[in-house]
This record gives sequence, structure tokens and C-alpha cells, in this order.
Amino acid sequence: MTYGLAMRLQDGLVFLADTRTNAGVDNVGTYRKQHVIAPSPRRLFVIQSAGNLATTQEVLDRIRRDLANGGEGLATANYLFEAALYLGRLSREVVDGHRDGMRGSDATATFILGGQVEDEDPEILLVYPEGNYIRASDELPFLQIGETKYGKYLLEMAATLDVDAPTATKIALGSMMSTARANLSVGPPYDLAWYGRDSFRVDAHRIEADSPMLAELQKTWERQLRASFGELRGFGRDDLDRSPTHIG
Repeated sequence: MTYGLAMRLQDGLVFLADTRTNAGVDNVGTYRKQHVIAPSPRRLFVIQSAGNLATTQEVLDRIRRDLANGGEGLATANYLFEAALYLGRLSREVVDGHRDGMRGSDATATFILGGQVEDEDPEILLVYPEGNYIRASDELPFLQIGETKYGKYLLEMAATLDVDAPTATKIALGSMMSTARANLSVGPPYDLAWYGRDSFRVDAHRIEADSPMLAELQKTWERQLRASFGELRGFGRDDLDRSPTHIG
């Protein structure tokens, strides 16, 4: 399982992805699921992936091949949505090429594509296995792939366009920790990336499982969450249903 998320801010973009590919008592595998590609000085893309790992790797290999051979793709797209359609087309081609050998197994992959092309605004798009895409709204300026349900509430509550990068980073990590706490197949190391508007460069960081910052954030998060229950008023008999349903 995978969890990846991207946030669109007024000042840029925030990306966070885990690296766990499988998890068992004695078998934990990791693989980078977040990739930065800069085909030219004013063209930068961040790709996050979830789903079939073999499909993801072949899609990335085809992207690199097209860049090396001067073909159409990330080097020629004039808009981010054109790059998203190219990514979706590659993904479908890879899946279709191996469909007979998969014998009904799911070989699909889902991607988040973010970045900036020339003078266009920075953007994030979610590319579905079918090849189409959606973009994040101004009301909910984030996208998720993989194991999305456990970390979605925090993003819906706190992720807004006007939050600054440090705050957005804490929100993203809180969403990731909530997911990792609920699902063993999501876990560190985490890949964090920040893209500033018109910078055409990414500040990327690998957060290891033994990171003091991660431990402090986890401890603070749990302490504040428990403390919030103490601020709620108590419930008495008058607050409860006066006509309870009896079972048995």
C-alpha cells in the first residue's frame, strides 16, 4: 500500500509520499514513489505513484527514454494538463501491453503530477489509471493517492491555499502519521518536497523512521489530541436519549 499527497498553496506546492511497498513481521520493503524531473530550466515536474510497482517503473523508464530521445512528452508540453494526459497515455499503454500476462490481476497505477511549466501557475493533477485527470480545487487544494481515508480529515480541516509552507508541511506530516498509525503498510522513510512558485527547483528531504523531528511531531500530535478531549464539557443524563432502545 502507498500514501502520497500534494498540496497547492499560494506560494507553491508541497509533496509528501511514503516509501513502503510491503510490510510483514520480518519483511518490510521500500521504494521511492516520488520523483522530480526537470527537462529544462523553466520546466519542472514532481510525480508521485501508487498502485502496481512494475507499471510505475516502466512508465518512468518510458518518460526517461522520451526525454533522452527528444520525443514528445514532458519536454514539449505547454501546459501541465498536457503532461498529465501524456502520463496517463503511457500508463494505459503499459497496462494494455501486459494485460494478457497478468491473468486478471490489477496492473494499474495512479499518479499525482505537480509542478510548473514556463509562466503557467504551479498546479497539481491526479492522473487516473484510465488516463484522464482531475485538479485540486481552491476549496480543497490537495490531492491524495493510495491509502487516502485515514489522513483525509486532517487535510480537509486544515489545508487551505493561504497556509504557509512550514504549516503545510506539518499538516502533511500529520496526515501521513494518521495513516501510518492506522495502516501498517504505510510507513517511513518519507519523501518530502517543497516547490516555490517560479523557482523551478525543488527542496527535497528524506525523513527517516528515527528522525528526531518526526518523533517530536508524533509526540506533540498525540498529546494535543488527548488534551482536546479534556476541553469538552461532560455529558450528563439530560444530554442522553430519554427513550433508549433496549436490545434483548
